[in-house]
Amino acid sequence: MRPTRSTVALVASLVTFLGIPAVAAAEAPTDLYVNNREGANCSDTGTGAQAAPFCTISAAAKAVRAGQTVRIVAAGDDVTIDRSGEPGKPIAFVGENSPHLNGTWTVSGASHVVVRGIKSYGRIEVGRSADVELDRIESYDDLVIGEASADVHVSRSRISGIRIEGGAQRTVLSRNHISESFRSPAVVTDATGTVITNNTVFSGCEAAVSVRGASTGSSVFNNVLVVSDGKSLCRWPTEPHGGLSVAQGAVAGTRADYNAILGQSGVAMTPYTWSGTGHPTPAAFQAATGQGAHDLLPPWTGDSVPSEGSPVVDSADATAPGVLLTDHDGNPVVDDPLVPNTGKDGGYLDRGAFEFQDRLTSVSMRLDQTWAPVGTKVTATALADSHWPSAVLYSVDFGDGSVPVLTRQGDAPEASASHVYASPCTCEVKVTAVNQAGMKASASWSTKVSAADPLTAAFTAEPVLPTSDNPITHIAPLTLQVDTSPTKAPWLVPDVRVDFGDGAAEQHDRLDAFKHTYGAPGEYKVTVEVYDEKGTQSTSVRRVKVGYAASGYVATEPFRLLDTRTTNTPLSGGSSRAVQLPAGISVPGHPLSGSMAAAVLNVTVTGAREDTHLTVWPEGQTRPTTSNVNVQAGGTSSNTVTVPVGADGKLLAQLNSGSASLVVDFVGYYQPNIGQRFTPLPPTRVADTRADGGALGGGQTRTVKVAGVNGIPADATAVAFNLTGTGASETAHVIAYPDPAKRPTTSNLNVEPGKDKSNQAIVPVGPNGTITLFTNSGSTHLVLDAVGYYGKDGTSLFTPTVPRRLADTRSTGKLAPGTSTTVPGLPAEAVGAVLNVTATNSAALGFLTVHGYGAPRPEASSVNTRPGATVPNHVTTPVGDGGRVSIWNSHGGSTDVITDLLGYFAKG
Repeated sequence: MRPTRSTVALVASLVTFLGIPAVAAAEAPTDLYVNNREGANCSDTGTGAQAAPFCTISAAAKAVRAGQTVRIVAAGDDVTIDRSGEPGKPIAFVGENSPHLNGTWTVSGASHVVVRGIKSYGRIEVGRSADVELDRIESYDDLVIGEASADVHVSRSRISGIRIEGGAQRTVLSRNHISESFRSPAVVTDATGTVITNNTVFSGCEAAVSVRGASTGSSVFNNVLVVSDGKSLCRWPTEPHGGLSVAQGAVAGTRADYNAILGQSGVAMTPYTWSGTGHPTPAAFQAATGQGAHDLLPPWTGDSVPSEGSPVVDSADATAPGVLLTDHDGNPVVDDPLVPNTGKDGGYLDRGAFEFQDRLTSVSMRLDQTWAPVGTKVTATALADSHWPSAVLYSVDFGDGSVPVLTRQGDAPEASASHVYASPCTCEVKVTAVNQAGMKASASWSTKVSAADPLTAAFTAEPVLPTSDNPITHIAPLTLQVDTSPTKAPWLVPDVRVDFGDGAAEQHDRLDAFKHTYGAPGEYKVTVEVYDEKGTQSTSVRRVKVGYAASGYVATEPFRLLDTRTTNTPLSGGSSRAVQLPAGISVPGHPLSGSMAAAVLNVTVTGAREDTHLTVWPEGQTRPTTSNVNVQAGGTSSNTVTVPVGADGKLLAQLNSGSASLVVDFVGYYQPNIGQRFTPLPPTRVADTRADGGALGGGQTRTVKVAGVNGIPADATAVAFNLTGTGASETAHVIAYPDPAKRPTTSNLNVEPGKDKSNQAIVPVGPNGTITLFTNSGSTHLVLDAVGYYGKDGTSLFTPTVPRRLADTRSTGKLAPGTSTTVPGLPAEAVGAVLNVTATNSAALGFLTVHGYGAPRPEASSVNTRPGATVPNHVTTPVGDGGRVSIWNSHGGSTDVITDLLGYFAKG
């Protein structure tokens, strides 16, 4: 097909899209506004500015001058326009967003007037006026043009009926939708030179277009005249029901051609009436009158807008008088490449008010190379989702600053464009498709242009850490991310394999970040193998250290997690018991993070059948040679336990021998990137009932001030204590808790008559910086020594470790009374340590004091020793130079001391 006007329009549209500046329009005169909505501040005596609009159109019509536009937002009055514009400077009345107007419109004795974009429920009349344009009007009553008006143009409007009469001259109807059920929709009476071109007219009665009286020299071209079944609605029909009727007095100089008369199925009609004679077909009409040589008489499909393949598409006369190159909806004239151009001289104008348009909802694109070295030709192939893909123009921007490539579909069903990149980049290739109607759709795809270097595998390895305490999110400790994206690859890499060094491996189809959770901390050999699409292989190997991350502490209200007494399922020696740590909302009233790194528990062993000890460790890891709780046959013993969390969120607990019941209370947890930092303190006495207040009686509570005193800041959130019970009158348990109104059903210390017993407790700070103490029966004295606190101004983060033994004097000789032993083996950066210190084989009653190496020994106890008993305690202590702590034995007698590391604090 030869180049067409639509092609020119299409190229112009693309040029506009690509950002070539257009010629600036002349500055428009000041607009006037009409808006009578509430709050618009309107006045008919004002200036009509947008901030102070007129209330009525009539007021604006009296004020408007040549070249000005009245913009109508809302109004409802009758309007008479009797002022005139000037040639090239009309006065215009334009509806903003098609306002609904109830009044009648009259243009009387005026010229150079434009009315556009209004919906009118009243009558519209033009009389004694010239050069008037009515455009995009929606009228629910008659539109009348008469009284010798001249050169009135009605275009792209939807009207119920039009009457052209009273000596009107050269009226033009173009691209209108006209519908009337009771009479002829378009009637021309005694109006010479009327032009009716490219309208879609629906008639239920009489003729769709009726040219009457002395309306000589009229033109009727390119119209779609639909004859529907409305005959029963006719009031007083004066002419046959049909398409075109031209009276005898109007025949002279009147021409008609390229019209399509569509009859509804089963409707009897006379397509043509000419000078009083009916003609049943276009051929008969042409033979008798010489008119209608290119008329069509197809069946009506029921649509106003033509469909694909309709004979009205691309079959009109583009040279007919009154032709507009935009249709009723503002769409441009386009050439349908799927139908032949049967219009005059091979033209492609459609008949009727509507141009059948290509649709363009999307465009797809693919690249033959999404990863390639510099110098490789990259081809983008695109396909638009359109009726007429061959009529779509594509602009391909390869994203490196080069000029976009313009292309069309050729013999292949798709369009393609190629480009050679000159330098490496990760470039976004974008295709924009533009059809003949100016509709656009875009798609993009990324391509990596690499340096022309050899394939070289590389990776980074970083721990995956939680960033919040969201209970729903689960990021297991010991999770590592192996990112293979640093690999240098000239070509696409579709095969990536990672061996994590613990027996696990994973394969992806691209360079990617791999996440893997290890079962235990350690050093692992990670191997990355990559294969590019050319079959080249490269390997990178590195040893990676995996461990628990430094963490803050989250204090929680304590709650009971497990009590085998209630389920009658005691532990048996040699068999481990899994303990599922709570996460999310599994424990009502205690929402907890799903990403904790270590848990702090109070673990009690009771009802032991023989002397034994309990070990707690993360599930999935080897049972350590450490212990947490030592208990004698028939006795009850408890201890605080800080233990890392296993990859599956579980812990294991196992008795060395015998059987016993297990009680586990949840106290708090550590997690990276949240919680409070810790500040270790030399043991500092904060309460001693022997000197103040007397023994705590059964069922009684005692409130102790712990924050804002003794070097502990008032805003501390939790305090770590060594809690010692002495002088107990009977076996009982002691609870330390924050809120005196909410005593938990947990315990921190089990006391017995004649025995000094201690346990470390981490207690959230309650109201006014206090904690509350309670014992369930008997009476006991309590001693509280603070060993550190948690708060926003704390100095250190906690790094959990799998429990490991630091020292055991059973292999080096007992610790004599009044002497100290030095325990090394802590990280050099440690400022505090969490230990499990056990005294065994003690010769007499006494106590041990644990403190930082090189620091003065405090006057406080950490572990109480008893002859014939093995006594452990959870100890938090400052660490001295060289990662060492000192343990001093009081003058009670010699003893063996076992020191196990549970974790350490370091400044972070």
